[in-house]
Parts: sequence; structure tokens; C-alpha cells
Amino acid sequence: MENKNYRWYKVAESLLEIKNVMGNPCLVKAAGRDICVVVHQQQAMACAAKCPHAGGAMHQGWLDPLGNLVCPLHRYRFDCKTGFNTSGEGYFIKTYPVKETDDGVFIGMDG
Repeated sequence: MENKNYRWYKVAESLLEIKNVMGNPCLVKAAGRDICVVVHQQQAMACAAKCPHAGGAMHQGWLDPLGNLVCPLHRYRFDCKTGFNTSGEGYFIKTYPVKETDDGVFIGMDG
């Protein structure tokens, strides 16, 4: 992800806003797309809003103790940094880079 040219979309004023006002995980909009944002150990990560298995709303899931996002439908687990399905079913979820600056929290999308 580091070498790509992204278009950056502001989704919050700060990481604190995502954690305390929107909740964790939460649903945000960027470039007209629904994106799920999670915060684990002060690091924001973003992924597709729907589970690739059965379309579960990922923002209605939760983080397990290791920081994996758990789908609320069938409890498939995903690493939001890599998109890898850590519970072993073989699925991948689309991930997006996140950066926090003095101007806010931004999600990068292929531009």
C-alpha cells in the first residue's frame, strides 16, 4: 500500500472522534462508499463495510482480544491491516490505508 497514489478522504476530525463519538467499529463514508473503521491500540484501520462471505455489516461486529474484526453474522475474523481471514475460512476483506494528521483522519482510495 505504501507506493500507490491514493486520493485521501476526510472521515473524522480526530481519532478520538472515531473512538468516542462514532463508536468502534464504526461506519463512515468516503468517496460515496461505506467503509468500516476500527481503532485498536491507538491505530485506526479501515476495511470494506460488508463481509465478503455473506454481506454482514462489519460495523455491527466487534474486535476480538487480538484486534481482529469479527463479523456479526457468522463470526468470521479479519485482520484489518492485511484483510486476511484469521479464522481460516479463506476469505479476504478489502482494506484501505488510514492516516491521521493535524487536519483530521483520512482514508486513502485508489485514485
